[in-house]
Formats: sequence, structure tokens, C-alpha cells
Amino acid sequence: MLQHNFDEIVDRRGTECKKWDTYDADVIPMWIADTDFKCPQPIIDAMVKRAQHGIYGYPISTQNFEKAIANWQKKRFGWDIDLDWVEYTPAVIPAVVYAIQAFTLPGDNIVVQMPAYHPFHKIIPDNGRHILGNNLIHNPDGSYDIDFEQLEQLLSQKRTSMFILCSPHNPTGKCFTREELSKMSDLCLKYHVFVVSDEIHSDIVYKGHTHIPFGSLSQAAADNCVVCVNPSKTFNIAGVRTGAAIIPNRHNHDRFYEPLENVKAYGRTVFGTLPIEVAYNQCDYYADQLVAYLENNLTYLRTFLSEKVPEIKVGNTQAMYLIWLDCSALGLSPEKLQEFFLKKAKVAMNEGSTFGPGGAGFMRMNIACPKSVLMEALNRIEKVVKNK
Repeated sequence: MLQHNFDEIVDRRGTECKKWDTYDADVIPMWIADTDFKCPQPIIDAMVKRAQHGIYGYPISTQNFEKAIANWQKKRFGWDIDLDWVEYTPAVIPAVVYAIQAFTLPGDNIVVQMPAYHPFHKIIPDNGRHILGNNLIHNPDGSYDIDFEQLEQLLSQKRTSMFILCSPHNPTGKCFTREELSKMSDLCLKYHVFVVSDEIHSDIVYKGHTHIPFGSLSQAAADNCVVCVNPSKTFNIAGVRTGAAIIPNRHNHDRFYEPLENVKAYGRTVFGTLPIEVAYNQCDYYADQLVAYLENNLTYLRTFLSEKVPEIKVGNTQAMYLIWLDCSALGLSPEKLQEFFLKKAKVAMNEGSTFGPGGAGFMRMNIACPKSVLMEALNRIEKVVKNK
């Protein structure tokens, strides 16, 4: 089996890297959701070989891409999908936008669980729809529960037509159980609300938890959803801007395709589909080793903060390498909290209030980096907290 060196330090500055080139050289960036690990070697080799061909003209749409998506869903999550359910999309957020345009009308309500991945706060109003926030319940141990009573009230509103589910949930790191997913599905079916399930973080789930694709719950759920996937978080290929929508119902698939066709967003890219095909067909080893490495980083983070910076608490993280840190004990406003970490600790993270209700007092930290980088960032944080 191939072994990947996740401890390798790769200098990303000066490579038009959003994560590293946004901040000054003395800042450790632990914010945006990409990793600091090289891609799996099979992806690198395949991309180099394709580049050496020397001609990058229009590609034909073969079913190699669809087969790779189906292969991964089957072997990783036990979901059998047909190839004609798969639709190429230019990443996940565009797919969510196409779904909004296809399955809702201007003025409709769209329900999102709060705190919510910050682009959701823009793409919904930008498309003339209204956000309704289903506020997750924050428990003393840092875990989160669904407020089903509020969820039903929001879904039952006359103009509510869509529920955007982020599964696993970003930013809280919650991995939904089958019972929770089934109950959400039943409520959406009861009130005729269409479901878009963003499952981009589905590969990174920690011990004791299991990701369940929304479309695999039941035939009724499958006929009432679009499932959006993308290996970019797992294999660090976000820059190729390619994802997929899995749409089991043919009528829904045809409706979803209309907005893509309207803006000619269906054309595939030479270097967009290839890394996904290689990742899903050849790189299980990398995904497994990545999760093990991240789990080690998470354990180190928990231990370090509990022993040396108890003012900052790690929640009940069940999935993702984006860790939701409760910094409320520091007693700082969102603006001051961001300034505290960025200006004093020289560690860049995502400030929690940007995720909406329930986010103030939190910071989101990306631990998908070599452990040595994480250690340096935590040492900086410890120093400034003690000197606060």
C-alpha cells in the first residue's frame, strides 16, 4: 500500500494560494477549507502525464467521471447509484445555486441550520430567496442537537420550498445519525419541501460515527433530493473547481439541468474531471491515512487546550478538519476576537459570527496541516491568552 507523508512541509506562499497569500508572512493561516497536504501521488502522476500530451482541447463527456462517483459512493458509504443519476457541476456551491434556481421561486423561503456555512448566507438572498434559520441546540458538552419543533414550524410555512442540509455539518462538525436524517426527511416530505444535501465533508468522519448519504435513506428521500459531492476537501483539489450532483429522480434531474444549460455550465474541463476519477478509483489509502492523521491532530488539540488553554474549548467534533472552538470565556466581541487571534497570536481563523446565529464567541480552526504547524499555532495562542 502507498504511504503518504502528511508531515511534509510544502511552501505554498507565492503560488496564488488563497489560504497562504491572503495574510502576511508571519501569520499561520488556519481558516479556509483546504489542506496543506500534497495530493495523492497517483493524481499528480496522472495530471503530469495528461499535461505532457500537449493538447488541451474540448473534452468529450465519457462516463469515466460518473463511474468514479458511483464507485466511491458504493465502496465508502454502501450507496448503489446509477450512472445516469450523476451530473457534472463546477464545484458544490454552484450546484446548490442551480438547485435553488431549479426548485424554488423568487420570494420563497429556504431553511438552513444555524450556525451555517457562510456562503449559504449570500447565495440565498443573492438569488432573491429568504433564509429561515433552524437554530441547532448547543449542549454543555459541546455537541449539537436539532430543534425539530422549530424545524417543523419553518418547513410548514407557506412559502418554504427548500431545505439545505450540510451533512456533515459545517461549522459545528456534527455527523447526523440515521434517525436524525430520517426525521428531517419525513418532515420535508410532509410539507413538500425539497432537500439539497451538501456532503462535501463526508469522507472525514471520526471513530464512532458514520456518514449516511441523504439519498440512501429511502426511495421517498431519494425522489426528493439532490446530493452534492466533491472530493476537494479530502484530496486537496479544490482548485480544479469540479464536483457532482447525484439526482436519483429523472424528473428532478431534468429540472436541475435547466439552469446549467441556461448558462452553459455543463462543459467539462480537461484537468477538472481527471483528478476526481483518479482520487475515487485509486486513492482510498490516502483518505484512510488522512482521517487517521487528522484524528491524531484533533487529539493533540484537545489535550493541549484542556491542559494549557482551558479558556478555549473544543466541541464534540464528529467530522471535518474544521474545528469549532468555543472562545466565549475570553469575553471578547466578535471583532475583538478576530483581532486577538490574527493580530496578537498571528493565527488566522474564521470568526464565528460570520456563520450566523449561534456563531458569536466561536472561532473555526482548520487543523488539516502538518502537526508541527498545529503545534506552533497552539503555542502562539497559549502565549497570548496567558498574557491577555
